[in-house]
Amino acid sequence: MTLTATDSPLLRMTQETPTQYWNDSCAVEELAYAVQRGATGATSNPSIVLEVMKKEQAHWVPRVHELATANPTWSEVELTWAIVEEMAARGAGILQPVFDRAGGRAGRLSVQTNPANHRDPVRMVEQAARFAALAPNIQVKFPVTRSGLEAIEEATVRGININGTVSFTVPQAIAVAEAVERGLDRRATAGNDVASMTPIATIMIGRLDDWMKVLVERDNLAVHPDAPNWAGVAAFKRAYGIFRERGYRTRLLAAAYRHRLHWTELVGGDVSMTLPYPWQVRFNASGITPSPRMDVPVDPALVADLYERIPDFRRAYEPDGMTPDDFEGFGASARTLRAFVKSYHDLQGAIRDLVLPDPDVRIA
Repeated sequence: MTLTATDSPLLRMTQETPTQYWNDSCAVEELAYAVQRGATGATSNPSIVLEVMKKEQAHWVPRVHELATANPTWSEVELTWAIVEEMAARGAGILQPVFDRAGGRAGRLSVQTNPANHRDPVRMVEQAARFAALAPNIQVKFPVTRSGLEAIEEATVRGININGTVSFTVPQAIAVAEAVERGLDRRATAGNDVASMTPIATIMIGRLDDWMKVLVERDNLAVHPDAPNWAGVAAFKRAYGIFRERGYRTRLLAAAYRHRLHWTELVGGDVSMTLPYPWQVRFNASGITPSPRMDVPVDPALVADLYERIPDFRRAYEPDGMTPDDFEGFGASARTLRAFVKSYHDLQGAIRDLVLPDPDVRIA
């Protein structure tokens, strides 16, 4: 039996709880599927852009050639960012009706600043301003490092809706919220609107799980086999409690999905999730009724096992477990920054191969 959009557990979740979800891609067909089933946003990064180029070759390959012909002096870097920006604007257009219905409180397309500039707050803010001008419903991603936090505050002052990414831990999420609060207060003091802004703090819960598993093998640790799969959920739930207690004006978003607990355990929270299309299809076909579980604590024995045996879990779980100077060197952060920078160069390479194909490679 084929499920219709109205049968979707994800749609029910958005209708029956405060939990929202995004499409973890800006591919047109996938985004349309998600919006029909209640999605209220979407995201992009260099890796996603490259994937979308491959999925939508009929559109993007000719477009690269058109841009290269129309702009013969452009470098592959300029062509790359032109494609990134066009793809973002295209996705934002699909989300515009959601944005309009929500009065600007949802329906945004999140686009990532150049990951190679992760140490330069000035360049990040300059690019963010350019992105924000692409469409009224653009959200801009910054890495949660010391430089990224500086950029997040300044971008917020300028009225740019931010999304703190490359973030895996409770102290990183808090640092984003505090930077946003400073930025919003400065903006309000200058007499500018803050009520319509929708800042986001991401916790990449699956990548925290991944890092715990790396450490278990690297350090030869005997932890409960289920414990690493709960690390990201535990950190997210702790951050959520702190956000509610302190009244931060930043919304938490869960990312990097690895298994169904990353969905079911967060339902009921006033949060967002960014779900890859394959996981949406899997969840919608699961037959699971999404009941609220955000306030259900993670098994204390599993948390204690991680806490006692893995120092990096303690750093991730405790609100004061790290300072901003520690963020970039945290294992999950370093691995993800390296992956994002590599994906950016891979994207440039793909653009280069279209504009200047290898003459030694025969095309079938």
